[in-house]
Amino acid sequence: MAYDVYDDDPAAAGSPVTIKILVAGGFGAGKTTLVGSVSEIRPLRTEETLSDRSELTDSLYGVEQKSTTTVAMDFGRITIRDDLVVYLFGTPGQQRFWFMWDDLAFGALGAVVMADERRLADCFPSVDYFESNGIPFVVAVNRFDGEQRHPPESITEALNLADRVPVIACDARRRESCRNVLVTLAEHAIARRGGRSAPQSHLVG
Repeated sequence: MAYDVYDDDPAAAGSPVTIKILVAGGFGAGKTTLVGSVSEIRPLRTEETLSDRSELTDSLYGVEQKSTTTVAMDFGRITIRDDLVVYLFGTPGQQRFWFMWDDLAFGALGAVVMADERRLADCFPSVDYFESNGIPFVVAVNRFDGEQRHPPESITEALNLADRVPVIACDARRRESCRNVLVTLAEHAIARRGGRSAPQSHLVG
């Protein structure tokens, strides 16, 4: 069964609790990489080679070396303990695939919005979607080269985020860094349920 953070007793039936987390963000922000970095199984990927036609709709600015794109979703799994499993669903970033988001978001604990500092505007559709649907989310700034371009406060302002939304730096290629993002999201979702703000210690530069 899927675990909704607002359920009172998700383990009442004695079945393992499964938590769904979405990984969203703009084209080329690192969603597929993050899912692959933390998944304990070989992740399911639905990638296709970029064609000349897709270049008309998918800007390659900042990700000129990218040769594939997700056309459905990415899927990975993390077993926390015998009775608790996390499923990761990477959403496609391009507008023509947004019709899938409602189905993917159903029953989700929360979401990670992957952000590329070179293309912050690509985050707006994901941020707007999760805010309008009341789904807890964090913004994970994927620092591809390890260089900080903007402090978290500037990213919060640029994306017009509520103060309670955590902004955390990560490297989508590193398992431990990605796990920290997921822990931050879980803490934020639990804090939202209790009417509190997420711990500010997770706002990193």
